Amino acid sequence: MAAVKKTAARGRKQDRARVAGGQKHEVAYEAKKSGRSASAVKKAVKKVGNSRKRVEKRLGR
Repeated sequence: MAAVKKTAARGRKQDRARVAGGQKHEVAYEAKKSGRSASAVKKAVKKVGNSRKRVEKRLGR
């Protein structure tokens, strides 16, 4: 019987706290969520960093 690999919860939580500005699906998700354009999201990531909280605050959410 093979051992089941358990993923650490910490890694998932850290990943969700960030917006990867170079990944189309993450930018599109944040754009749809905030009602702004993808380029606005990319500019926000560039301006305030990749913290999801700061990006959402910058986008007015």
